[in-house]
Amino acid sequence: MTGVGAPEVRDGTIVVYSDIACPWATVAIARLLRARTEFALDEDVHLDHRSFLLEDVNSAPVAKRVVDAELPVVQALEPELGWTSWQGDPSTWPVTAAPANEAVHAAKRQSLRAAEELDLALRLALFRDSRCIALRHEILDVASSCPSVDVEALGAALDDGSARATMMRDYREHRDAVRGSPHLFFADGYEVHNPGVELRWPDGPGTGSPVVERDDPEVYGDLVRRAVMGSKA
Repeated sequence: MTGVGAPEVRDGTIVVYSDIACPWATVAIARLLRARTEFALDEDVHLDHRSFLLEDVNSAPVAKRVVDAELPVVQALEPELGWTSWQGDPSTWPVTAAPANEAVHAAKRQSLRAAEELDLALRLALFRDSRCIALRHEILDVASSCPSVDVEALGAALDDGSARATMMRDYREHRDAVRGSPHLFFADGYEVHNPGVELRWPDGPGTGSPVVERDDPEVYGDLVRRAVMGSKA
């Protein structure tokens, strides 16, 4: 059931709280998009991207050492995404993902599809191409590959910060209802954190390497169909 502070969700949408710098959310989003296409629901189901800022939750940047430990595990789950370890100097690892998350919110003002395209492109830029997505020019260059994104309008929104207030207000309002990145919410009140995946950190959270105890990618077909049914599910 929907918890206190959970967002309202329109029929035909899946509200996705996540952080672009989260590998697990990248797995989930790739699987959602694949399932949507497999069930011929590209025009019927849309992702409504919201930010769950891990750097704010943890009062610290998303650490490169933690991502390095997670990458071999998520690579085994979704190898076709082309994950690579950070190829640049360690000092160029993005210390913040807030500008990238803000850019997705700015793109969402254009359309949900624009936000979907930019979100995935920025994730691949970070985890596959080793691009510092904290930088404005990198974000806009990545956006230029997204057919639905008006790059000039996106740059203007980043310059005036118009999307930042909306992003942060939504994050603050719903933060307590979100268990982590990713967390999905549906119009019928259903919600799920990191769907299909159960994992643990044997040495403690963020220490050593995580172990996936269960992975069921088939759940994503059920999720996209649930979004179509909406409040009638």
